[in-house]
Amino acid sequence: MATQIERARKGEISAEMARVAADEGLTPELIRDEVAAGAMVIPCNGDRRQRVVGIGRGLRTKVNASIGTSSDIIDYQAEVAKARAAEEEGADTLMELSVGGDLDEVRRRVLAATELPVGNVPLYQAFCEAARRYGDPNKLDEELLFDLIEQQCADGISFMAIHCGINLYTLERLQKQGYRYGGLVSKGGTQMIAWMLANNRDNPLYTQFDRVVEILRRHDAVLSLGNGIRAGAIHDSSDRAQVAELVINCELAELGREMGCQMMVEGPGHVPLDEIEGNIQLQKRMSGDAPYYVLGPLPCDVGAGYDHVTAAVGAASSSRYGADLVCYITPAEHLALPNEADVREGVRVARLAVHMGDIVKLGKRGRGRDLEMGKARRDMQWERQFELGLFGPQARQIRAERSPADQATCTMCGEFCAAKNADALFSSCTSAGKK
Repeated sequence: MATQIERARKGEISAEMARVAADEGLTPELIRDEVAAGAMVIPCNGDRRQRVVGIGRGLRTKVNASIGTSSDIIDYQAEVAKARAAEEEGADTLMELSVGGDLDEVRRRVLAATELPVGNVPLYQAFCEAARRYGDPNKLDEELLFDLIEQQCADGISFMAIHCGINLYTLERLQKQGYRYGGLVSKGGTQMIAWMLANNRDNPLYTQFDRVVEILRRHDAVLSLGNGIRAGAIHDSSDRAQVAELVINCELAELGREMGCQMMVEGPGHVPLDEIEGNIQLQKRMSGDAPYYVLGPLPCDVGAGYDHVTAAVGAASSSRYGADLVCYITPAEHLALPNEADVREGVRVARLAVHMGDIVKLGKRGRGRDLEMGKARRDMQWERQFELGLFGPQARQIRAERSPADQATCTMCGEFCAAKNADALFSSCTSAGKK
């Protein structure tokens, strides 16, 4: 089976490319050309029916929701409920990141419960399996790792965050650096580094990169090059270790595309506002405009309890400067395993944030909805406002709970409603003033 990038390079417009074009208001030829260039990916594992989603240059910024069990909380039905909640709230993709319980079972239940493209991190299950079988995750057999990647692709996983950019060179950069304010925060990245040190060997995901690519290429799954040394504190956001991994991931993105696999690069999770633009420009330049998947990002470290808001600031800025996929952050970040309510809130806030960025990134194409909302507010068309808003049901509920005496207004201003009084003031204007 030819992959999307292979088909695009042959000049073919696949059904998936046509669907993306229709959803984004662009021509199928443009979508084909961007996929062929590796600047756009369409996660669409051929082993599973799923919603078609385009991620990359010229498209609206997409939102990913992450769910999954932990070693403390193992509830498969809760994860299914969270997957459905993420889809209902408008997430574009889903990552199933379980590390507790029967990992095959929870993955397959989630895949069956949603139409969203689902991604995962295969190192999680690999190290969990090694710990269960041998009592030590550092005894992981690399053949087990590759078998799991194949199995998860066969189950229908459409994109995988795989930590290929951690190697002896990046590890040396980390060691010579001698410090990390926020330590290491990637579960998969930290375990792989521990495995390399315990076994005195390089990362098999790097040394056998062609094998990784070939597995994902067979299923037309997107290889998302994981950020295993990502910063867990803003003071680490542009340190040598993280940048070294980014350089390698960008090189691997180019190699993977040449081999016919759809490629994406992952970015950091904690970045101060003044470094977001530079980080994205660096990735885009070095990778040949490969789609960039950022985790949040969080531009400060003191927002626990409200880190979904912290991340919204970072996500809006990232979207503005060209990030293509943003992983949501929930109110539970840094504190606990998210529940269904956290998932819903995280998706809503992330959607709002990337929309703000798209207003800048996409220009007129990103502003149409806001233009119509401005007119609806001017004309006090409440039902139209609920229709245009990202969160119409919530907006309608708030208004209904505090209903005004004059239904043309709201209880914020009542009889002093600026829109109502302005309408009266300009009632003598010609209809040309209201386009």
